[in-house]
Order: sequence, then structure tokens, then C-alpha cells
Amino acid sequence: MQRKIVEFTNILRKSGVRVSVGESLDAFSALDSLDLDERTLFRDALRTTMIKRAEDIPTYDQLFDLYWSGFYDNLRGAFDEMGGDLSGQGIDLDQLMQQIKDMLESMDDGEVNLSDLAQALLTADLSRLEQMIRDAAENAGASNIENMLQIGFFSRRVQEQLGAEGAAQELRDLAEQMRQAGMSEADVQALMDVAGQLQEVLRKVVRNYMERELQKQNFDYIEKFRRESLLEKSFYNLSEEEVKQMREVVTRLAQRIKNVLSIRRRRLKRGKLDIHKTLRRNMSHGGIPFELTFKQRKKDRPKLVILCDVSSSVANVSRFMLQFVYSLQEAFTKIRAFVFVAELGEVTPIFKDCEITDAIEQALNGGDVINPYTRSNFGFAFHHFWQNHLAAIDRRTTVLILGDARNNYNDARAWCLRDIHNKAKNVVWLNPESPGAWGFGDSVMHRYLPYTDVAEECRNLRQLSKIVDRLLL
Repeated sequence: MQRKIVEFTNILRKSGVRVSVGESLDAFSALDSLDLDERTLFRDALRTTMIKRAEDIPTYDQLFDLYWSGFYDNLRGAFDEMGGDLSGQGIDLDQLMQQIKDMLESMDDGEVNLSDLAQALLTADLSRLEQMIRDAAENAGASNIENMLQIGFFSRRVQEQLGAEGAAQELRDLAEQMRQAGMSEADVQALMDVAGQLQEVLRKVVRNYMERELQKQNFDYIEKFRRESLLEKSFYNLSEEEVKQMREVVTRLAQRIKNVLSIRRRRLKRGKLDIHKTLRRNMSHGGIPFELTFKQRKKDRPKLVILCDVSSSVANVSRFMLQFVYSLQEAFTKIRAFVFVAELGEVTPIFKDCEITDAIEQALNGGDVINPYTRSNFGFAFHHFWQNHLAAIDRRTTVLILGDARNNYNDARAWCLRDIHNKAKNVVWLNPESPGAWGFGDSVMHRYLPYTDVAEECRNLRQLSKIVDRLLL
């Protein structure tokens, strides 16, 4: 067990989790007081002794499942699925196995000689089968796997170490022996079908083991690759699972921007070296700069007003922009958020009263202040803002608009945006459509462009992060 704890510790370190020697020793001590059959208690004990940063907990939880127990669950699921398939073919696996057992007991010991693998497959001894696969993988050097292209290669090597082909042939030979011993032709054919199914199950579980091994050995690289892929993927094409994953990516990205902002603030607080004043002050030292003088430059945090289209066509873009902005809210003096489809309503109080994920979901559903199921009308929304909220804009305010400007052939009322632009520090428009589509069909983007300081395509998280970062410069 201590060897496995050391291996698990090395995998954590390889994935960027800092675990000291002392913490590993604490884990050994904790295990002396635990019943290893209590999986939850075992996981929590290791996490308590090894993990000291909250951001490392998700990595630990995934690696724990990959290393300690997840494969057995997959193995059991594969055999359960096989049993269901055979049942659909009219084969009662339990009855067939009992018949084989009875016939084997009536035969001489030397007549049937099955390998350990064939016996484990035939009796569905999952614990034994799991250990055999792990041992074969170790002998095949599976821990050296580095990329997806090697999964097939190492899967074949593991099957060779197991003797998978030989075990499959033994099961086919067993079917022939059962025929000679008097088993009915239908049952013999059923046994042949079971042998083929067991061979396929073994192939699948070995491949699954190698996929898990790849993820375990290269967890940090794969996570980085997944996050980078999500950064580039269009908001339009995100699956429900990727939307959940994207929340974590946005959080990490926002934290990275906050770290950069913290460095910028420290530099601004210290100021830049003023060469001219430094030289003048040090004339009495022969020009040697014993006393340094810095330029002091104060940078005010901007005020931000968000006008966010929450129609179904741009819902994901709105979701992540709101999460992004409110994750960085300390970078702004004040944030006011408005949502619209045709009607416009303020949702700022929702973000004050609710946790950010709940607040975003409420905002996307109109926040009980607008009807989100109507047809888009940007002109109507801008006119409502012009009538009721124009006083919120001053020379320190950045107005951030998100929408595709598809106006369903309604009046654009571009003059409302013109008046907003005249009062604001700047107006930034993020459009999830390609610039080539602006102004075509019912798009009125070309009507609004003269009254924006920045208008850019924003269809993935990388583009969104660059624009938000630019707002904070």
C-alpha cells in the first residue's frame, strides 16, 4: 500500500499539485487508523493530508478516481452491459454458466485446462481480472504512454501480456468439448457467442484502462489542451457538458487576468523611472543615480454599463461575458447590467443578492423584468435605455454591448446609441457574428458602427478575454 501511495503522490506532483515529503508521511500515518474498505473516508483522509490549496481539490478528486477505483466500476459496467446484450438475444448467462459448471464437475480434471484469464472471464471474477490487467499493463510499460496515438499500441501490448488470444481460443475449445460431452447445439452456439462477447469486452476494458492511464500520467497536459480547445471553440457549438466545463475555464481565465492586474497596480503604485528628474537630482553626485525619481501616474478604474442581448441565438455568449465581467468586478468602480430582447430591464440587483452562477441563469431568463421569449428589437431596447437610464452614463463610463444586431426589420433608432456614445468614455460592441454578415438581411450592425469606438467579432472565449483585458488597460 505504501508503494501505491508513493505512486499516487508522484502522479499528483506530475499534475502540478504540490505534495511535500512530510505530507506523504502524514498520509501513511492516517492510513494506520483507517479501514481501507471505507472508500469515502480513505479519499478524504488522503485529501486532508496532501491538499493545501482549494484550487487543487478538483484535480485531486479526478486523479483519485482514475488511480484508485474508477476502473473497477468501468469493468463491472462492461460486464453488466454484456449481460444485457446476451439477455436480449435470448441467452440466460447465469443458467448457461451453471450448466457449464455442472458438466465440468462431471468431467475428468485433465480434460479441461483453462488459463487464469479464461477462468476469470468465464466466472466474471472482476477483482481478479482487474489485478491481472494492472499487472499486464505494468509489464507492458503502460506508464510510459504520452499521447492518444499510443493507446492502440499499448492496448495490444497489454492484451499480449494477458494472453487474450489464447484465452479466447480456450473458450472456443471449451464449447467444442461441451458439444462432445452432450450439450445441446443451441447451448453450444450460445457458449460460442459468450466467448466472442467476452473477447470483445476484454478488448474494450483494456483500451479503457489505457485511456485512463494516459489521462492519469498526463493529466496536467490533457487539462491544458482541453482548456485551450474550449478557448477556441465557438459559443454556438458548445454542448451542455462543455458549457459546464467552460464555467471552470472562465473562472481560471478571470483569475489569471486578476493576477496580471495586481502586478500592473503594483507597478503603477511605484511608478516609472523618470530619467530626466533622476539626472537633475543627482547632479551633485556627478550624475551617478544614487537617488531615483519615479513618475507617478494614477489610473482610475472604469465604470461599466453592460447591455446584454439574452435571446436564444446569443445566450451562451451572454452567459460567459456576464460571468467574466462579474468575476473581475473589483477591477471596475461600478457595474450596472441590463438585459434585453425587445424590452430592457436592469439585473444589477440579482448579482448583488445571488451567487454568480444563479444570478447568470436568472439574468438569461429575463430576471423577471423582461419577456425573453419575444423577437429581438435592438431599437426598442436602446430607446428604453435612452429614456430611463441615460443619466447613468458619464465620461468615465464604458458601455459594453453584446448582441448580433439582428433587428427583425424594426426601426434601428441608431440616434439613441449616438447620444449614448456622446456621453460615454467609449462604446464597445461585441458581435458573435462574422463581420462579413454585418448589415445583411435583418442585421442593422452597419447603422450602429459609426457610434462605437470598438466593434469586434466575439464568438469564442479567447476573443472575449482579449476584449475584456483591453477594457482594463
